[in-house]
Amino acid sequence: MKVAVVGATGLVGTKMLQVLEERNFPVTELIPVASEKSVGKEITFKGKQYKVVSVEDAIKQKPDVALFSAGGSTSLSQAPLFAAAGTTVIDNSSAWRMDPTKKLVVPEVNANVLTAEDKIIANPNCSTIQMVVALKPLHDKYKIKRVVVSTYQSVTGTGVKAVDQLFNERKGIDGPKAYPYQIDLNVLPHIDVFTENGYTKEEMKMVNETNKIMGDDSIKITATTVRIPVMGGHSESVNIEFLNDFDVAELRELLAKSPGIIVVDDPANLKYPMPLDAHDKDEVFVGRIRRDESQPNTLNCWIVSDNLRKGAATNAVQIAEYLYANHLIGQAVEA
Repeated sequence: MKVAVVGATGLVGTKMLQVLEERNFPVTELIPVASEKSVGKEITFKGKQYKVVSVEDAIKQKPDVALFSAGGSTSLSQAPLFAAAGTTVIDNSSAWRMDPTKKLVVPEVNANVLTAEDKIIANPNCSTIQMVVALKPLHDKYKIKRVVVSTYQSVTGTGVKAVDQLFNERKGIDGPKAYPYQIDLNVLPHIDVFTENGYTKEEMKMVNETNKIMGDDSIKITATTVRIPVMGGHSESVNIEFLNDFDVAELRELLAKSPGIIVVDDPANLKYPMPLDAHDKDEVFVGRIRRDESQPNTLNCWIVSDNLRKGAATNAVQIAEYLYANHLIGQAVEA
């Protein structure tokens, strides 16, 4: 398996390399790709040094799969070039997510939609990924009618500049700003740009992407996305209204048995999911599971996951793993 990582020197690209190594993805040849200013730099993968190459050089090498985390405009211009060379692109930007001709995939939810013909596959938004992993088994069993979600999102979701801003502010250093306001000791109810309907793009991503991934436009979703001064992962307070009633103990057991989920729900012993505990883990953690007593058939829960891993890098690698295991990429396709 010849694997290219486009945006290899960035926050998510670096995490993709780490996840490929940890999960022992069958990489026979690694092609790290970055912008012109990073070409020639060296990165380490499985104890070996690899030189960063340009997009043009990478395409000539015809990788089996290219994991993209280099921003939307880069993906729009370069993903089709890789696809034209026969490479399967798994793209982490928002560029292709709502394109009706492209699949938007969370493996635990809808990997079965993938085929060998899918040459550009979209990786969803981080806050959407962790939510739909938890929603899927619940929707299958109880049929979701409506979701109200408020997020508490890590600064790592914005990138290195935001992490630097937080720690600079903590040390009293005046440095470059990723946000329009101070983030340390503050909360910003503003992620991405505001749209005409008063919601941010991040909020609308959660609405539109959830419907597409779940394959069900009847699910009503409303979101408020918030940036908080934490590292390690995103947290979400999620209120879910079902068409059918549920038993809380049975629902908790269903979540615990579902792929990619760890239930941490023992309030008597102060056990609940937190970003610090989710950091550097691949699972989605669910807790504070309780009935909404204000209306029938409705649940409250708390969902936490590492946004750089399951919310980005791990999900992309899991898509590649599914493609490989099902002979949709690599030598098995050619054979």
